[in-house]
Amino acid sequence: MPAAVTYLESNEMQKARAFSPAVITEGGKTVWLAGQTTTTDLEGRDISGNFEAQCLTCFALIDKTLQRLGGSLANLVTMTVYINDPRHGDAFVKIRAAQFEAGRYPASALLTVSNFARPGIVLEIQGVAVI
Repeated sequence: MPAAVTYLESNEMQKARAFSPAVITEGGKTVWLAGQTTTTDLEGRDISGNFEAQCLTCFALIDKTLQRLGGSLANLVTMTVYINDPRHGDAFVKIRAAQFEAGRYPASALLTVSNFARPGIVLEIQGVAVI
């Protein structure tokens, strides 16, 4: 049985920050995604320290994982995002907004941390999808 997904209506601040206050699912298959990081893009080029490139690549890698399971990035219902610099927060919101249909954003938390597992990593995205 495919998942039925409902997005709780966002207020203006939530819309502007590209997240839903809650996402309700019924049926489907729940996929718990490991945290995604990268220091290379899809072509293998070094993107260490490049925030935008790492964001886009992490979203693409998450999408590829979900495609293997019959879904896509659109099936992501919640995400926890870790960034190493709070000044990247607004850039992340713009990138996230472009990844999802307006109003169908995952629920989300955005946290600033001091370090990641490897040098050059500037963000990590962990999530849950329902397909």
